[in-house]
Amino acid sequence: MYDEQLAERVRFCLAASPTVTERQMFGGVAFLLSGNMACGIVGSDLMVRTGPERYEGALAQPHARPMEFTGRAMRGMVFVGKDGLDDQALGRWVAMGVTFAGGLPAKRPEGPRSPSGRRVRQR
Repeated sequence: MYDEQLAERVRFCLAASPTVTERQMFGGVAFLLSGNMACGIVGSDLMVRTGPERYEGALAQPHARPMEFTGRAMRGMVFVGKDGLDDQALGRWVAMGVTFAGGLPAKRPEGPRSPSGRRVRQR
């Protein structure tokens, strides 16, 4: 489950980006730009793909912490707690994720998925 109100706020920030898609990831929702994750929501936290160059600076911001799922930090990605997500800050965080994802090569569209979410081979 994830904070649907925060998701709506992120969608509003991304409204001008026509290549944004959504996908269920990490137990929440991720927002992808040309197939590359820019940001997402897990629970009530914003997940931001900062990239390695902006990672340390992002961690120095209030309410930001390393993104950890397996006990190890995923360098280049941070969580931002809801207390650090007023409208202005949310816009900056989303823009940071979009800037990083926008600098990556577009991914090829994936083939179809089964109802369980697994990729289906095409022949």
